[in-house]
This record gives sequence, C-alpha cells and structure tokens, in this order.
Amino acid sequence: VRGLCPLKQILHQKEDNTLIFEARFESGNLQKVVKVNEFEYQLTLRTDLYTSRHTQWYYFQVSNMQAGMPYRFTIVNFTNRNSLYKRGLRPLLYSEADAKKHKVGWRRTGNEIKYYKNSAGQGGHQYFSLTWTLQFPHDLDTCYFAHCYPYTYSNLQEYLVAISKDPVKSTFCKIHILCHSLAGNIVYVLTITNPPESGKGTERKAVILTARVHPGETNSSWIMKGFLDYILGDSGAAQLLRDSFVFKVVPMLNPDGVIVGNHRCSLTGQDLNRKYRSNGKKCYPSIWYTRNMIKRVMGERDVFLYCDIHGHNVKKNVFMYGCERKQQAKAPYMHPRVFPLLLSKSCPDKFSFTDCRFRVRKSKEGTGRVVMWKMGINNSYTLEAS
Repeated sequence: VRGLCPLKQILHQKEDNTLIFEARFESGNLQKVVKVNEFEYQLTLRTDLYTSRHTQWYYFQVSNMQAGMPYRFTIVNFTNRNSLYKRGLRPLLYSEADAKKHKVGWRRTGNEIKYYKNSAGQGGHQYFSLTWTLQFPHDLDTCYFAHCYPYTYSNLQEYLVAISKDPVKSTFCKIHILCHSLAGNIVYVLTITNPPESGKGTERKAVILTARVHPGETNSSWIMKGFLDYILGDSGAAQLLRDSFVFKVVPMLNPDGVIVGNHRCSLTGQDLNRKYRSNGKKCYPSIWYTRNMIKRVMGERDVFLYCDIHGHNVKKNVFMYGCERKQQAKAPYMHPRVFPLLLSKSCPDKFSFTDCRFRVRKSKEGTGRVVMWKMGINNSYTLEAS
C-alpha cells in the first residue's frame, strides 16, 4: 500500500551502538527517528494516510540495544491535547528473547513517563510529546513498542481459519464475505446461531455486533475475540444464546487502516464511523454493505440489539453510549438504559454505568449507533473500553 522500496542492508561497524528501528510490517507505524545522543532518540509518527492528523497509534521494532542502559524515547507529534498517558498509561514492550525463554508476551513498561505540550507547532497545529525511559532486559534483542496490544488483520484471519476447521464450531458459525475493501482485502461477516429444528428459528431475534472501524483501537478487536470465544464455547449460557438469537458479526470494518497502521481513518483518509448516512458504496464499501446487511436482517426478523465496539483514548473504564429520545416511548420498547445497567450489575468490576451517556449529539449523526437507532433499532450502542 505504501509503495516502499526494498529493505536496504544496514552494515554495522563493530562498535556502533545505534539502535535500529523498523516499522515496515503489518500495522506498523513510525515515520522517522533522530538520535539525540548516545541513549536518547526522538521519534516522529506517520499521520494517517492522506491526512495530516490522527497520530496516536504507534507500533515499531527496535534492535541492537545494550541491556541495562537507560534509554530515553520521545514521540514528538501527538495531536491529542489529553491523554491517558497523563493518568498512568504506559507504553507496551515485547521482547523476543523474553518470549522465547520465559514465555512472556506484551507488557506495560517505562519510567518517568510524561505527556506534554511541545513547541513544535507549525501551520496552526499544536503538537504534544510522550517521553519515557527504559532499560532493555537483554543485549542485542529484538523488541517492539506499541500504543495498545496489537491485533492485526492476519491475527483475525488465523482465528477465522481455526473456526472454519473446527468440526463443532463450524456447524453454528458460518463465515461469509461481506465485501472487499478498497485495497481488495476481505471484510468478513459471521452468522452465529444453533441450527433450528425444522420449521423453527424464524422467530429468533437478531443481535448485530461490529468492531475495529478505528484501526488504532485494537482493544475493540480483543473484546470482539472475547465475545467470539464465549459465544462459540460449549457453556450452557452460550448454547442458550445461540438457541435464542441469530448473531451477525463484522469483526473488522476497516482492514486497510489496520494493515497500514492508521489510527482512525480508512485509505480515503476518512473516519468511517461518520459515513453511515453516505451512499458512497465505492469509497466506503464496508460501511455501505454493513448498513445494507442490517436493513436486510431487519426485513427478516426483529433486531434486539446493535453494538459497535471501540476503544477510548481519554476516559477510563468500559462503558456505553446509547440513544435516547427526549420523550422516551412507552412499552413495548425497552428503555435504552436497561441493557448497560444490566451489564454493570453483572460485572461491576469491569463495567461503569456512571460513565455511560445517552444523549445524541449533532456531531455523532453519521455514526453507526445513531444511524441504526434512526433505522428503528431501539437498543443501539457504542461500547467503549479504555
């Protein structure tokens, strides 16, 4: 997608201790690095393709390090004024040596973490820096840094292949192609329900779940994976849910953005979660086809609930945004606050009802949640996770 030249071979003199950086891999994002002094590096992230904004997601590789030395990294072109890095969030580190020797994967790391306004503003843009220090655990290791636990398009494909090969799961989880993205990647849709006894099943209501419209919000993919692990499991509750509902699941709405390491946009440089009112079938295929699929489902059966899963960059906790009319309709409609309230009762340590909001703002008119609500789905939500 980025028209890259082949990797150049880097030749090292024996005594050269300069770190080697690389981000030309799936979901990687790093634009340039300046070595400030022996153990200090200044990093610039690539903006979302065809925009000058949305620098938040980072994911890059570092090698040629010395163990136990205090390195300092500073990313200098964040655009968000506020950040969870001010409230205890730490960068993620993955060490290949630790993974091999000790079976340790990604872990939060870094000391002396600061997020602050810098003086690099240009053309009316104000930039913010994130800085942290770190001692690498091993000499000449290969390590990775990331903003949030990576979940790539390849991870999703491996997961779906495993489902399709599973003799039990494949009987009640059908994987289909919803459409192809602009770059030709498959956007998948899953239909999950137990095979009905003959003549039954048409009265089952539908539940529609989508995720990863914003590529940098990888936590939405991990939540989706958790949901799929659960609903495809053999617990009594999962069986009952599959007997009672038809689940329609689009696990990755923006595969192109995920692959190139964007934070918010698709290959058109647009935020797809503002395009649900658009008829741009060519520009926003995954959104157009998702909306059409939902219309088709609504013609066949009642849709009990729609939920689009996101990650939040400023607020803590897990919570929901719903849609409420000023005058809430009386029965038979369920009040939109009921479902989030039930969630907070069943897992009070995970879900925060006090962080939920139900007002429909003008700026959110083009989002999946609001458009599906206006199409007639009363329980229409965005699930946000810190």
